[in-house]
Amino acid sequence: MNWVILLIAGLFEVAFAFCLGKAKEATGTDMYLWYTGFFICSAVSFILLIKAMQTIPIGTGYAVWTGIGAVGIVLVGIFVFKNPANFWRIFFITTLVGSIVGLKAVTH
Repeated sequence: MNWVILLIAGLFEVAFAFCLGKAKEATGTDMYLWYTGFFICSAVSFILLIKAMQTIPIGTGYAVWTGIGAVGIVLVGIFVFKNPANFWRIFFITTLVGSIVGLKAVTH
């Protein structure tokens, strides 16, 4: 169950980075709403991370959490913010996903 909680924590990490990207583009009240979303998503992400780490080894859990966030926000950047999707970017994201799966596989 804590692996599911860690996955959700990682998705909230993607959400808080997304909110930062949207806040950067926004002005006025919209900017403050995006920053509010950032603070809420980061709080939820960290609370879930703390909960998940009760049974998951810290090194593995933290690496998986940041990996989910990194992969997720790169994909959001490509599909939402129109960042470039070149060969090397996709190659390194793929190796990162493989590393995350590998860490999960070797953790007891």
